[in-house]
Amino acid sequence: MYGKAGKRVSAFAASAFLLIGCASASQNAEQASTSAGSAGWQTLFDGTSMNAFRGYKSQTMPKGWSIVNGELSKSGSVEDLVTRQKFANFELSFDWKLGPGGNGGVMYRVTEEYDHPYWSGPEYQLLDDAGHPDGKSRLTAAGSDYALYPSPAGVVKPADQWNSSLIVVKGNQVQHWMNGQKLLEYDLLSPDWLAKVKASKFGAWPNYGRATSGYIAIQGDHNGVLAMRNIKIRVLK
Repeated sequence: MYGKAGKRVSAFAASAFLLIGCASASQNAEQASTSAGSAGWQTLFDGTSMNAFRGYKSQTMPKGWSIVNGELSKSGSVEDLVTRQKFANFELSFDWKLGPGGNGGVMYRVTEEYDHPYWSGPEYQLLDDAGHPDGKSRLTAAGSDYALYPSPAGVVKPADQWNSSLIVVKGNQVQHWMNGQKLLEYDLLSPDWLAKVKASKFGAWPNYGRATSGYIAIQGDHNGVLAMRNIKIRVLK
């Protein structure tokens, strides 16, 4: 990680600054969604079709996921989703909200070699910080790289309110953003990352975080309401 969040911005994040860098807090979600519709972005969920997704280790959509009011949503514990397409370097933009006490996640560069997506792909944590026990630690709170790199407090909105998030992955460099603020940055396979993985539960899976390309996954196996919209991705060279 490059020190505290927000202190260093690498060259590959320039597009992220164009997307959200100058917006006020009240405009961030709207600006991110509008900018994501510009050239180079691919829509993964537009409010009408779930065709870009399938179940983990399945070719069909699992029960429990539905489209309600233009939102990809679930209300209980369901099977995880993955994209039908693999991605290596990308910017992923999406809006999300959880019900009170909600818990979820978005994983990237996921493979299907293990029983669960989070055993192979790093996770951008989705959480109701105020209503879930994981919110007591910044390592497992909203926006964190789950259990490895903490996110700052005070950025996520309360339950039942929309958040706008951005994940930027290029080579081994990763950034997490939320509501116009960069939360963290880290280097996959760096000595710091390797030490953190070894000390965590992820050390049990030797290929955790090592794939150079993989699926985007949405975690559904926690109880509670999760809704997502405006899911878009832009491939980086």
